[in-house]
Amino acid sequence: MQEFLTATLSFPAVLFAAALVVVIAFWLLVLVGAADHHSFDTDLDTDLAGVGGVPVSVSVSVMVAIAWFTSLTGSVLLHRSATTGTTRAALAFGILAGALLIAWAVVRVLVHHYRRFFPDQPPPSRQDFLGRVCTVRTGTVGPDFGQAEVAAADGSTAIVQVRQLRPDDTELTAGSSGLLYAYDDEGEFFWVSPYDRALDPGPPKPLPTQRRAAPGHTA
Repeated sequence: MQEFLTATLSFPAVLFAAALVVVIAFWLLVLVGAADHHSFDTDLDTDLAGVGGVPVSVSVSVMVAIAWFTSLTGSVLLHRSATTGTTRAALAFGILAGALLIAWAVVRVLVHHYRRFFPDQPPPSRQDFLGRVCTVRTGTVGPDFGQAEVAAADGSTAIVQVRQLRPDDTELTAGSSGLLYAYDDEGEFFWVSPYDRALDPGPPKPLPTQRRAAPGHTA
């Protein structure tokens, strides 16, 4: 136990021990809701170090923990050695550099595997609803008012603002189906047109294969 405390409070392990205390305090604040684990994402660009793709707080926390453990192991071995003076100081700085390098390499490998199994997905966009069929939820839909319910690709539903050019024949009412064909960025609404599900031919059917008659036979 005394050897562990001595190594922890000696250079370079003491540097990472102090950083580890800060990391633990930060995650305690996140746990109680006083901080957000995405707090530093806009301040640091971890892509340059090859560890982007995860929150900065996560990659830095893992790096600090690995560096602390590596430097602690090196400090214990250094205290058990018989080196002194300049050689001991040089080895201590070597442990510091090695701990940082090992921590960075391990985090980079972990992040690489994380991005491999969990690739970045583009955030959902209202443009994803274009071309989808919706169900009108308001009494009528006009050029200045209307709402409809539309289903996303993942099965979730959303209520969106819809507008219809003054119809000449078909008017959209509550429960009727409409097709979202355009989006107005300034007004933040979709243009919708009447849609008859009975007229939807559905996906194209494969053409039947024709069997060729064998030579010498007639159909």
